[in-house]
Amino acid sequence: MRQPSYHPRLKPLCLSLLTVLPALAFGADPAAPDPAGAPPMAIVEVTGTGQSRQVQNITRADLQQAAPGTSPLKTLEKLPGVSFQSADPFGSYEWSTRFSIRGFNQNQLGFTLDDIPLGDMSYGNNNGLHISRAISSENIGRVAVSQGAGALGTASTNNLGGTVQFVTLGPANEAGVTAAQTLGSDDTARTFVRFDSGEFAGGTKFYISGTRMRSEKWKGAGPQDQDQFNSRIERRIGEHTLSAFFNYSDRREVDYQDLSHEMARRLGMDWDNYYPDWQRAVNAAKGIYSGAVNSLDDAYYLGQGLRKDKLAGATLDLQLTPALAAKVTGYHHGNEGQGHWYTPYTPTSAEVPISIRTTEYTISRNGVLGDVTWELGMHTLNAGFWAERNKHMLTRNFYAATDGRYIDDFLRGPMSTGFLQSFVTDTRQFYVQDTIALLDGRLKINAGFKSPKVEIDAHTFIGDRADGTITAKKTFLPQVGVTYQLSRSDELFASGAKNMRSYQPGVNGPFSQTRAGYALSIGELKPETSTTFDVGMRFKRDAVQGSVAVYYAKFDDRQMGIATCAGIVGCAGTIVNVGKVETRGLEALAVWKIAPSLSWFNTFTYNDSTYESNYTDNGRLVAVKGKQVVDAPKKMFNTELAYDANGFFARLGAKYTDKRYYTYLNDNSVPSYVVANLSGGYRLGSAGMLKDLTLQVNVTNLFDRSYFGTIGSNGFAASDVQGTSMTLMSGAPRQVFFTLSGKL
Repeated sequence: MRQPSYHPRLKPLCLSLLTVLPALAFGADPAAPDPAGAPPMAIVEVTGTGQSRQVQNITRADLQQAAPGTSPLKTLEKLPGVSFQSADPFGSYEWSTRFSIRGFNQNQLGFTLDDIPLGDMSYGNNNGLHISRAISSENIGRVAVSQGAGALGTASTNNLGGTVQFVTLGPANEAGVTAAQTLGSDDTARTFVRFDSGEFAGGTKFYISGTRMRSEKWKGAGPQDQDQFNSRIERRIGEHTLSAFFNYSDRREVDYQDLSHEMARRLGMDWDNYYPDWQRAVNAAKGIYSGAVNSLDDAYYLGQGLRKDKLAGATLDLQLTPALAAKVTGYHHGNEGQGHWYTPYTPTSAEVPISIRTTEYTISRNGVLGDVTWELGMHTLNAGFWAERNKHMLTRNFYAATDGRYIDDFLRGPMSTGFLQSFVTDTRQFYVQDTIALLDGRLKINAGFKSPKVEIDAHTFIGDRADGTITAKKTFLPQVGVTYQLSRSDELFASGAKNMRSYQPGVNGPFSQTRAGYALSIGELKPETSTTFDVGMRFKRDAVQGSVAVYYAKFDDRQMGIATCAGIVGCAGTIVNVGKVETRGLEALAVWKIAPSLSWFNTFTYNDSTYESNYTDNGRLVAVKGKQVVDAPKKMFNTELAYDANGFFARLGAKYTDKRYYTYLNDNSVPSYVVANLSGGYRLGSAGMLKDLTLQVNVTNLFDRSYFGTIGSNGFAASDVQGTSMTLMSGAPRQVFFTLSGKL
């Protein structure tokens, strides 16, 4: 087995980039403007002025400081209230990705790309796709985060908590080619090329881009590969705009082994699956262990995820009168995915005690959404709708395994099928809102409501999983907010909202139970709802700006999935209504402009999320009342220094994450940790035909801290006193990446 590399290896080509630095710097133009029109290392915007909710924007300049290929979700972890975890340095390995805001996990948040819903972006997804597959990070212009409750018009029926809205970097007005080459630790090689047509006579412009990512795992063996194509075209028609896009992604990622506390002590934090040692995996499946291994579940041969996605849409943006605007968008998303797991629990034959267990997904979503904005005196009226039909297929198959050769494609012709389900989900949602401006605009009050209805029709063709029809709907989910300008620099805000999360089809919803289990749980099954409030203040001075907010959330009818066996066995789970959860917290953000070239960014979060109800599991009382919510750190603190002058730029940041429980009874947890990251570089200017040349280095986990990042990778258990639950994943060690970028 390949040994893990905790210390980065400087590839020969990376070193060659350093050797050309002096030659390029000789003709550098430090004053050359950034293509995005802002200093590349600008600090995150403390935005939300006029918003009645806690809102911040991550700008294009802020996204550029991350290592190319880094998930945009990872760049948000510096914001107050946000917790992000992953087992890889880029935060794009989807099995391990965990994202939460104010104690609400990823499945309870809303995500959109240019208003198009991305679903909950979970690994075994049924209603969307991860942002890392939806678009290359270089093509994102900004990200807006609403920590409390998202805007009423957000196309999501997941968002009990906040929303994350990604906005594409549109086609440039001038023609050009942008390219970037990244090389670094663990054989990472990533190439990005984008062509902008510039604006033609008549007002048409477009871009196309291609991305190729090749990397090895930081421990064990196996590739993490992705190919992407993005395109967008826009045309001005008088005061109106017609735009369309098409994005494609082909991602193949080999899994890291899930750990337990006991395994980490016995085998080490860098323990991984057997691949490519096929014979050792076969021996283990026969009960013949070697080294410190003493269990069938200590390692498997290989696991991986394959995903192909096509996402397309068109938008007509109309400015009907100076006071009346409308927008309508249609979209399609097609997905095929397979998760491969070499299981010793289902043999291929007497000679080969291993088979390949797959979970296979297809998604076909078609939707339309629209809204109208009408300014009428002191009123701004908004109304809109969203409709979607989603056809989702879910299959558990077993394929014969003959040897240990790496299979990097979709399997066909299974030897048996565990279950086969289909789901048709119809979503209808509309909203109405009025914003009233008083006191010469210093006081703004907004009030409105949304009305969602989500119906799932499930059919089980093979196996004993549940089927039937279930509907989640609310006629009136209100939202109210107010902002008041104390001065040009200070603003107060407050908001309250009621939200509902619809039932989920697929591997984690109520239809993932057996028919008998579903029959027992349906009486207590209700759609999850939340009531959220936040109150805060924003302030801006010449040298300091920031915000502070306090919040409260009540979460009713929480539906909790309980694993009934090891993840690889794939037993049907159970769904339990665990009642109420309450959250109280405080968020603070401050940016200090120490000097024109030096800024200091800080955020602090205190979040107290507790279960307020006990529950029963098979007649046994589970006393979780008063316990902390799993994977919800109480305290987080982020600090970052940024320097930008004379062509040089650098950022040094660190984040503290408090301990996190992974059992509902809080009898086991992972400890707190601090991880630091460094990025820096030099803007080289022009060299021949090349413009805006920039050399950048990114160092993740700067001090090579060993820690548990992801928890709950195989779900959460009521108790794990012995520390044997295999649901933890190690964070990536120190990694180094070099990027040379420029334009033609």
